[in-house]
Amino acid sequence: MDFKQIQELIKLVNESNLGEVTIEQKEFKISIKAKEEQVTQIVASSVTSAPVYSQLPQAAPQAALPQAAAPAAPAAAAAPSNTVTIKSPMIGTFYRRPAPDKPDFVDVGTEVSPGKVVCIIEAMKLFNEIESEVKGKIVKILVEDASPVEYDQPLFLVEPA
Repeated sequence: MDFKQIQELIKLVNESNLGEVTIEQKEFKISIKAKEEQVTQIVASSVTSAPVYSQLPQAAPQAALPQAAAPAAPAAAAAPSNTVTIKSPMIGTFYRRPAPDKPDFVDVGTEVSPGKVVCIIEAMKLFNEIESEVKGKIVKILVEDASPVEYDQPLFLVEPA
């Protein structure tokens, strides 16, 4: 295999949704992997005004979609039919408490009513209080504290009262 053929393989991997190509012959073995992109996320804390930078590795968009969709399907299937889902109204970072030294807004078993704050979602350095729209009891928390959430992503399961 000559240099021009290797260049063509690299171009093929970059232009397709292939994650990796491996070719093995008697004399050599070559592996070409798609480059992972780095995304920098800026998170502002309510305690300090200085932003915190973190590197989040992301795979190619085609490879990320099936992995992200797979865990969501079992969670939705496991949700009992007698529960109401509180969903994220925006994209941002989910926080269970108002500050690092404060207690969580709600835990499993907490009674909620319309207007009660259940979490905060930080978006573009603004901290948005998310309120319950139903009366009932929290039966499951579906998101880890300080993790990114998407629009319409389920956050809590509530058993209506």
